[in-house]
Amino acid sequence: MAESTQGGLVVATQVAREAALVRSPNGICFAAYGETGLDEVELARMVQAVPSAVAAALSRKTYYFVPLAMAEGRGGEPAEQRSGIEATMVSPVYTSELAELAICHRNVELEPGAGGSQDKGEGVFISTRLLSDRFSLAFEFFINVGHAFVDEAGVAESFAELAWNQAVADVRGETSQDAWENRAASLGGEKALGGGENAGRDGKPRIDEKAKTEYLEAAFSDAVAIYLLSLAVDFDYSELREREYPLLAPQALAERLRLVAGLFPPNADYEFAIRYRRRA
Repeated sequence: MAESTQGGLVVATQVAREAALVRSPNGICFAAYGETGLDEVELARMVQAVPSAVAAALSRKTYYFVPLAMAEGRGGEPAEQRSGIEATMVSPVYTSELAELAICHRNVELEPGAGGSQDKGEGVFISTRLLSDRFSLAFEFFINVGHAFVDEAGVAESFAELAWNQAVADVRGETSQDAWENRAASLGGEKALGGGENAGRDGKPRIDEKAKTEYLEAAFSDAVAIYLLSLAVDFDYSELREREYPLLAPQALAERLRLVAGLFPPNADYEFAIRYRRRA
């Protein structure tokens, strides 16, 4: 279809060409388009929370904060079942009807020149109006950053050693559903942990190397995202709780975050701190 507005919607690649880009001091390119409901200063500070050492790996990414992003022509299909094949459409305004069709973010391949890159890059279109508060928006952004960083840079060896030692020691919980499931799969699942048919002759679980790699990637991207969130927002760890899996024990998470902070120190004017009890 022609790249023009249709029914108030705009093709994402057109948004990428028309939106006014901002380059944060850390090097990340981003733009706000339409009635996002965002404060420009707060948005800029959130983006700048990404340490320069992490931002350097995101040179092919441009982040677009838009009211709503969705797949074209898939209104009858639940958002979680949509593929990334359809053209991504952006609504410059919020309506409850379009919100039913939107998804938290959509990744779009951009041609050279779009998004400020001379090579092909990727635009990440984040639906700001689906994310009800500053915490939700920041976490959505930082989760995207965390995954993109790990895809580009891989898992730090020191983190892999720490996280795997915690997993083998059966430290309670994890930081996401993916990390939780891959950790169990890497150790052979419940049968292996109980000495069942998936255990080796010595009674120890057989290690699924593929699942182990996926576990460490998920755990590292989670840790990077939570660390970045802590730089941008004052939040309680319990706010990350989900029903499907138990959260990683606080002390174990603190060990991971301190390691990540050592690898990627905060930018100027940002502070990393872990407080186990809030002051009255």
